[in-house]
Amino acid sequence: MKKAVCLLSGGLDSAVATAQATKEGYEITALTFDYGQKHKKEINAAAKIASDLNIKEHKIIKLELKIPHTTSLIGENTPPQNRSPEEINKQKKIPSTYVPARNTIFLAIALAHAETTNSQAIYLGAHSIDYSGYPDCRPEYFKKYQQLIDIATKKTTEGDEIKIKTPLIYLNKAQIIKKGFNLDVNYKHTWSCYLGGKKACGRCDACILRKEGFKQNGCDDPLDYETK
Repeated sequence: MKKAVCLLSGGLDSAVATAQATKEGYEITALTFDYGQKHKKEINAAAKIASDLNIKEHKIIKLELKIPHTTSLIGENTPPQNRSPEEINKQKKIPSTYVPARNTIFLAIALAHAETTNSQAIYLGAHSIDYSGYPDCRPEYFKKYQQLIDIATKKTTEGDEIKIKTPLIYLNKAQIIKKGFNLDVNYKHTWSCYLGGKKACGRCDACILRKEGFKQNGCDDPLDYETK
């Protein structure tokens, strides 16, 4: 059976991308990273999603990034709140929720696992539409990273391949949610909120874009929110 490494954060997007990999017949190793994020509930969500998708190999990897003063996902700074979807998507500055080099680090670890497990693909849920301005979510970023992979490992230099798969890259949030419905993703088991409360806050950028995506699909988000 062909194999893939999936970056499974526990969020909506990564759940849909991982479900797509299972549909395409890959045997999956799922990787979830604990890097000190406030929203650690997504780690538990990842475990639930892995169980939903019958993934046998799910690894939780702890990283000490030690960057509390440069991202509002770690430390005391509060992520942006109460912005409209239009404001989020039209912003020109990279938001405070950007984690320095996060995808570059995660992909490097995924690449090592892919070579070790003789996997042919790495899946992740990055998308460049309805996103928050992250430079490591752009199609050109993944194109360059693929070029690196092609020359960076024993596996690839000997003629085999490891391909980055971003099945959501040109979809907006509403389209991603619709795709997940078609893949039977249990959205109640996913977590998108940037804060670590008992309920999703309903105010941060991730919550706002998520709620808007469900609204555009004519249905309610199954998550409980502090703010409706």
